Amino acid sequence: MKIVVIGGQGTIGSAVANHFKKKHEVITASRNNGDVLVNMENSESIKNMFEQIGKVDAIVNCAGATKWGPFAELSEEDFYVGLRGKLMGQVNIVRIGRHYLNEGGSITLTTGVLADDPVYGATNSAMANNAIHGFVLAVSQEHRNEFRLNVVSPELVEDSAERLGNAFPGHTPVSMQKVAKGYERSVEGLRTGEIIRVYE
Repeated sequence: MKIVVIGGQGTIGSAVANHFKKKHEVITASRNNGDVLVNMENSESIKNMFEQIGKVDAIVNCAGATKWGPFAELSEEDFYVGLRGKLMGQVNIVRIGRHYLNEGGSITLTTGVLADDPVYGATNSAMANNAIHGFVLAVSQEHRNEFRLNVVSPELVEDSAERLGNAFPGHTPVSMQKVAKGYERSVEGLRTGEIIRVYE
């Protein structure tokens, strides 16, 4: 399979890309490095990325910015960070990317445990993540005969636990191998419209 991993230089994205490289052709894309450059917050940049890459069998997105902070301190513009980056960035990847899928292709998005178990300061992330879940459920029904669409929702990963663990009290970090298997389930499996929760 030919797979593009957007955010393929990040903590989760690099692990996912390396996992798929064992069996597939993988192209990484990100804002600052990778095989192809892309700005998720710019539709034209997303289109240009796909024009450079051409047709693929699977699109995997592991990127998307949100704004952390207590709800009472977040401005309207702060909320747009998650709406533009995490939500609309992924919506546009699906909206544009579906035209670059080979027959039987799939798209896999990324959210996270904060959709179901938000921690202090995670309002923006929780809101964007849940919006993506609803988006995936709706679009997968409309296009079930054209392409598969799923979302992987990981727990805090072990590789980020030392840096972020204090912000996730009571959470048990999961291994990168387990998270990568969630993406494998989406890309190599048969299901669509699934929220693949990788939680302990």
